[in-house]
Amino acid sequence: MSINISNRLTALAIEGDGHEIGKSLGRQGAAAAHHHLVRTHAWAVVTSFCESERVATALSLTEKHYPQYLQELHGLAEGLDLPFKEVFAWNCRGDIWAMSPDGCTTVQLPGDRPIVAHNEDGDPGLRAGCAIATVRPDQGRAFSAFVYPASLPGHTFAVNDAGLVVTVNNIRSRQSGDGLPRMILTRALLDCASPEEAIDLLRSMPRSGAFHLSLACPGVKNIFSVEFTHGHVSVVPVVTPSSHANHLIHDPMKKEKQVVTASSRSRQQRGDAMIALAGEAGVEPLAILRDTHDTALPIYRAQPDDPDNENTLATAHFAVGTDNVECTVYDSAESVPRFRFSNDALCLA
Repeated sequence: MSINISNRLTALAIEGDGHEIGKSLGRQGAAAAHHHLVRTHAWAVVTSFCESERVATALSLTEKHYPQYLQELHGLAEGLDLPFKEVFAWNCRGDIWAMSPDGCTTVQLPGDRPIVAHNEDGDPGLRAGCAIATVRPDQGRAFSAFVYPASLPGHTFAVNDAGLVVTVNNIRSRQSGDGLPRMILTRALLDCASPEEAIDLLRSMPRSGAFHLSLACPGVKNIFSVEFTHGHVSVVPVVTPSSHANHLIHDPMKKEKQVVTASSRSRQQRGDAMIALAGEAGVEPLAILRDTHDTALPIYRAQPDDPDNENTLATAHFAVGTDNVECTVYDSAESVPRFRFSNDALCLA
């Protein structure tokens, strides 16, 4: 299956309490969820764990630590018109199944005006239900984020009203364990004011699955590359142009048991090679993220038979200034942006 490019990425503005926010997100993604998601192998595999001890523990920990996000999930299930237990399990997918269908590539460019750029790669069958959601909760920080049908915000790319930029890459860990779902943790990051606060949160909370994060914020010199698993959190300040695909690459994390797909390996190698070749001419993050040099396993993914069943659904470019963040979002490989927004306004142009 390939992307139907006539399904342009839409904008969604939401405000209210957690249940109201979740319900609005559910309504946005309901058609795509019913027409595609619930018919997929991935949904069948993940929801078969609904009654498992791992999911029961995740639910108990979410209720204890983050009841506000649990309300979002209840609202999400209501808006989707799907059973809560199935929706909750789906939001634990990477914690219970190493091959959950989530991809992504990120380019990190440090400097006086740091750049974080990100390809959001996912199931192309969900394209019609995806959106850029601007969310203003009654409690918590406002943010803009790419959202998928049936999923909480936070596990893709986002910026909040404090200027915290978060981009997320799937890690297919084989060493997950009891803990908070990784998608609950990344939702919690959207209520943080700085990379340091986000990192402290990850280190202090019980974690189940694994993710890679790029974190940046106005007034903070460094971009932080963060890899976390059930057992460990690795934080590396980005001091040279870097890329990251969908496997652990920090030296302390390389020995962790994980699945490295051929696509992830190819995208990592090609991204690193393009950065090395750029030299003094300078790295162009969007050129890297749109690259199709490796026709079999490209960075920009639009093949109907992609081996991971993922296509590039959107590309985000975050320019981190001294006092604000400007984000440009593209929903195709063209140079014309679909949306522009900033953290201080948190509104779509």
